[in-house]
Amino acid sequence: MFDPVNGTIMKPIQKDELYEHLGQFLKDKGIELKEGSYTKGIHAGCSLLADAINLSQAGLERAKAGLDKKLDQVRQVIHEKTAPKKPRNPNGNAQNVPKEAGGSAKRVTKAGGQKSKAQSRKNGRG
Repeated sequence: MFDPVNGTIMKPIQKDELYEHLGQFLKDKGIELKEGSYTKGIHAGCSLLADAINLSQAGLERAKAGLDKKLDQVRQVIHEKTAPKKPRNPNGNAQNVPKEAGGSAKRVTKAGGQKSKAQSRKNGRG
């Protein structure tokens, strides 16, 4: 039934295909279908059954495509949640990744532990 090579479950059924197979099956059992009112009803029933099977098959294929898409999204979320964290520098903070040009600039502290002019004035120096 399922073909793992191309991912399809089955080929569509032709309208007369079920009727022909049913006729052959009954013939093998010793019953021959002759043209008449009952054979027209059987033929119509086989045709409706073939349509129902084909529509069901199309619905299953659409559902499978939707499930595959959702499964890929779930896999992506799991991958993002379980991916290694950003590397950390020695003081335990995450390293700053440079932003794109035009992005907001990070506040940089003065090297060597120098105080800003405002801090110097506050302490009475400067």
